[in-house]
Amino acid sequence: MSSRTDDNSTAAHTAKSANLKVRIARSCGALLVLLAIAVVLGASVGAVTVSPVQVAKVILNHTAGSHFPVIDTIDRIIWKIHIPRMLLGALVGMTLAMAGAVLQGLLLNPLADPYMIGVSSGAAVGAGIAVILGLTTALMGFGVPILAFVFALLAVLAVYALASRNGQVSVLSFILGGVVIGSFMWAVLTFLMTVASQNLETIVFWTMGSFAGSDPWSRVIVLTPFALLGFVGLYSFSRDLNLFALGEESARYLGLEVETLKRVMIGAVTLITAAAVSVSGTIGFVGLMVPHMARRIFGPDHRILIPCSALMGAILMIAADALARTLMAPSEIPVGVITALLGAPFFLYLLRKS
Repeated sequence: MSSRTDDNSTAAHTAKSANLKVRIARSCGALLVLLAIAVVLGASVGAVTVSPVQVAKVILNHTAGSHFPVIDTIDRIIWKIHIPRMLLGALVGMTLAMAGAVLQGLLLNPLADPYMIGVSSGAAVGAGIAVILGLTTALMGFGVPILAFVFALLAVLAVYALASRNGQVSVLSFILGGVVIGSFMWAVLTFLMTVASQNLETIVFWTMGSFAGSDPWSRVIVLTPFALLGFVGLYSFSRDLNLFALGEESARYLGLEVETLKRVMIGAVTLITAAAVSVSGTIGFVGLMVPHMARRIFGPDHRILIPCSALMGAILMIAADALARTLMAPSEIPVGVITALLGAPFFLYLLRKS
């Protein structure tokens, strides 16, 4: 009887695992198709509007070895400006959405997002210092992103130090520490803006978030390893996050190393968010909105929530960037303004619902 019960339990577990894999494959497959469509449509609009068919031809010419006839000027605009910009937006949206999904599960707070932990404010201060010191062209043009990345890490380290007691991190203290450090960093940035004089416009535009700028391919290359390794790292702890959702005490009882999970997840989220902010500026609310939408559609299991949030974040960011480039063409709205216009009402909805 015991052997038969064990066999039935094993069979049920195997069937459940197979069903989960099918759900992940179907959901991610559908989102990948939507992402490909978003890239093509997003690359077709802008200062120069091109038909989606032409965009598809350019992509196939450069990736599949095809030889569709395309005007050289159109080819350069699409491949050297529009496509890398779409990829950059997708990578930024992917990292911010993943980070938001993990933080909402780790902090057990539906209003948590990557910027709550002080990453954006720290990066903004680093970028402001770089601009004032004239480092915009230093280090092969990466002076601003590098300082933004460094100060983002320093800000989160300060938050972690505030929240850590006797080797343990209180979730509530971590949230409050993020608010305190974030407020302090924004105050420092305000001071920097008062002494920036002719560089004020550059700092303000950077803090609003944008994918505009020279050599977008280089920023794609810089961010890609952070996004991909971050996804692998976060997804590998998806089962642990499911256990953590039961509560810290229950998770400890089930054998989960809670404090280790907190340190690893906070470190991973900090790295990928800092990398995203350092190449795009501060783009808010993506990490807040996307995980909630993905959770509503695909469920709370982090094994499916993390990959689906990543793909949905990429799609949302490409769509927001397309709106930023077309609403007031030929002028361009910072993409952070678009996400804020979408995110603020969403935040109020969550606040009222919670």
